[in-house]
Amino acid sequence: MRNFSYPGRSVSYGLNGAVATSSQHASQVALSILKKGGTAMDAAIAACAVQCVVDPMQTGIGGDCFAVIAPNGSAELTGLNGSGRAPAALTAGRLLESGISEISLISPHSITTPGAIDAWVTLHEKFGSLDFAELLAPAIDCAENGFVVTQRTAVDWKAAEEKIQGNVAAASLFLQGGQAPTAGTVWRMPKLANTLKAIAKNGRAAFYEGEIAEKMISTLNAAGAFHEISDFENTSADYVDLISTSYHGHDVHQIPPSGQGVIALLMINILKGYDVADLDPVGAQRFHLQAEAARLAYLARDIYVADPAQTDVPVEMLLSDEFAAHLRGHISVGKAGDPTGANAFNKHKDTVYVSVVDKDGAAVSFINSVFHPFGSGIACADTGVIFQNRGAGFVVDEGHPNCVAPNKRPMHTIIPGMVTKGSKVTHCYGVMGGGYQPVGHAHVLSNLMDYGMDVQEAIDCPRAFYNAGVLELEESIDPKVRGELADMGYEIKLPNKPHGGGQMIMVDHENGVLAAGSDPRKDGVGLAY
Repeated sequence: MRNFSYPGRSVSYGLNGAVATSSQHASQVALSILKKGGTAMDAAIAACAVQCVVDPMQTGIGGDCFAVIAPNGSAELTGLNGSGRAPAALTAGRLLESGISEISLISPHSITTPGAIDAWVTLHEKFGSLDFAELLAPAIDCAENGFVVTQRTAVDWKAAEEKIQGNVAAASLFLQGGQAPTAGTVWRMPKLANTLKAIAKNGRAAFYEGEIAEKMISTLNAAGAFHEISDFENTSADYVDLISTSYHGHDVHQIPPSGQGVIALLMINILKGYDVADLDPVGAQRFHLQAEAARLAYLARDIYVADPAQTDVPVEMLLSDEFAAHLRGHISVGKAGDPTGANAFNKHKDTVYVSVVDKDGAAVSFINSVFHPFGSGIACADTGVIFQNRGAGFVVDEGHPNCVAPNKRPMHTIIPGMVTKGSKVTHCYGVMGGGYQPVGHAHVLSNLMDYGMDVQEAIDCPRAFYNAGVLELEESIDPKVRGELADMGYEIKLPNKPHGGGQMIMVDHENGVLAAGSDPRKDGVGLAY
């Protein structure tokens, strides 16, 4: 439990339902859906739709969606990969012939077909109970009649101002007088409201067929992308079997590749080999071991993780005890390792997360994203849609498993999580932050299971991220600890913003209590009743 002599947040407890999002607007909507009898999935979709309006730099209907679902709160989980694919006409050869050897974050070729709406509809058909139009009504109201811009959202909006200014349509939708809105501003998105109304009335077809799809494709083609109507019409989310590992008597579950959830599990497997619980939770040795696990796990990600429909991804090997032990052999306790991972291998950032548990115990771990702030920065003026830039996750190297190819999914960063013990769900959680997410998952779960923190403490705890040879330490980490890590050989940096954001709901089956927490690094809140 937190020290009440210091600023902080309390856990939100309830008996009948709980929600946790990174937006106060979305959390209120999700709770209202639960109270009117909606399922956890109904609440998650409604909350996410609201965030597609009120947090447009983080997420949108031009992005992707993943979910892990426990329909009755049992350990019989299912997952959904709702990520879009590259256009059928996009090939590595075509890019190379044009002199493009890397897909930039603002390239039209970074835009994969949006998968979110298809995912929402697919999930609602199986796990929803309220009418789909009723779920979109709060988002439509926000877009049409206005919402109040919150503080962290205003900071992120301002930081992306130059990017938005680079696209005439995006500037018309997301800036006023060339400026981003400040906190406390009332903002409206009438074009997006009209698109959401069409989807509410005609479902999936309104987005992937007909006039709205044609307008989006026209925008994409004008920007230089290769999308055709068939790319939109053929978009489909896929139910998948989850992958897992064990930690302190719990089973930790993730969606398999094309996402990087396997890397979160690999980090956990590496850290199992150390007595983490004996270390200071905010001390140099703990951050050192996390950094080394991340260094090696991310190198594995960049070698192996890709779309399993088009290449062989060795998931069983990546999750094996032998592989984790092999990587641990390249960690020197007390010394920073080689950023290139030399000899360790034998072979050649924005999102919203929603956690909901309903009165029947159903749990939904739900994540939706346009990747980097405002995605590609390319928008469709007529529909209000900003397009994601997930295709920047591809490489343009025909010998690489993650090479761009027709109808292929790129390596994906967003990873919803779920934890079970025995036959029941114990934690429904996620940590946002692009590439940071595997580190965030491992960090938060270790906070719970190694240090006995409650859900809010586990989320609040200071974070570090070993990224591309640099150890980025949040400002809340003691300067003495920074110095100790620098002495180990790390290049230390203070990030411009804290790492990611997280939400979690813990299910106490013995007492029938739900405990919700939400990250103070964002504008959200956990609510329960």
